Amino acid sequence: MASEGNCLGWAARDSSGTLSPYKFSRREPGADDVSFKITHCGICYAEVVWLFNKLGDAKYPMVPGHEIVGIVTAVGSNVSNFQKGERVGVGCIVGSCRDCEFCDDGKENYCAKRTVATYNGVDVDGTITKGGYSSYVVVHQRYVVKIPEELPLHFAAPLLCAGITVYSPMKRHGMDTPGKHLGVIGLGGLGHMAVKFGKAFGLKVSVLSTSPGKREEALTVLGADNFIVTSNEAELKAAEKSMDYIIDTASGEHPLDNFITLLKTSGVIVLVGVPHVCSFAPINLILGMKTISGSMIGGIKETQDMINFCAEHEVHPLIEIVPISYANKAIERLRNKDVRYRFVIDIADSLHDV
Repeated sequence: MASEGNCLGWAARDSSGTLSPYKFSRREPGADDVSFKITHCGICYAEVVWLFNKLGDAKYPMVPGHEIVGIVTAVGSNVSNFQKGERVGVGCIVGSCRDCEFCDDGKENYCAKRTVATYNGVDVDGTITKGGYSSYVVVHQRYVVKIPEELPLHFAAPLLCAGITVYSPMKRHGMDTPGKHLGVIGLGGLGHMAVKFGKAFGLKVSVLSTSPGKREEALTVLGADNFIVTSNEAELKAAEKSMDYIIDTASGEHPLDNFITLLKTSGVIVLVGVPHVCSFAPINLILGMKTISGSMIGGIKETQDMINFCAEHEVHPLIEIVPISYANKAIERLRNKDVRYRFVIDIADSLHDV
């Protein structure tokens, strides 16, 4: 093993992205910290971005994972909201300034000064953060959420990124009004959660996809009301001016005009995927008083609200549980879009000293 420490994880050493066992040291829990043993960690497309240094800012050795759940083992002296033995989780951020207008408003993910990513980030002490492909984690209590007993931990993990990424803009733009019509572009990890939330909110949901083969699953498994193949002009034409909202989860480059025409007057399309370029004709917005918005994960209180909602309404992602030894293969499959719809690593039962 490349180094010794108090925490066992799997890390990539370079831009090959190949993960293997790695020991490193976590900080001792401070007065405001929660330490918890990790039971499960979701695999996110962010791993494809940072493990393979797609943005040029990768810091190796890198222990990925920002959909982390587990059981509290220790809390600091200032922590009163969490207790040893409780089920908890942490998502994409583990730090922010905690005193800007956005942090004060529960939008830590939009902190005006700095956010600290759960992995590949720079922590307050200058160390590089390491994520949930590991045995335990130490996090400031501000960024920890409780997982109700009614929500199985393996289902909770993907909610901490994929779930909150679509839940946050849906709540912000009023996409929880029963009877309204929601369009969902793309049926992957994010898209399938948008469909599930839409149905839980009482919406009519139409899936817009380039893949005709996903029709049956969208309608029969996820419960969507309609499926539109985006290359089918007749299907798009029939849906014009029918939707109140659209969640766009697609990360491949695609023009928006065909989708903007599906919106009713004053409709909203929210981008949560990250294409390099997104083109549209402004006149299509102007004539219909329509809005294009963007959104990135959510604040901590909102994440807790989402977790509670999912526990109460049994909103669960569709997942494939894998051992840590399968992580490299899972990421390869993720790159090839071969997952329905989220991988979750069973850390507790598969991460062992070697």
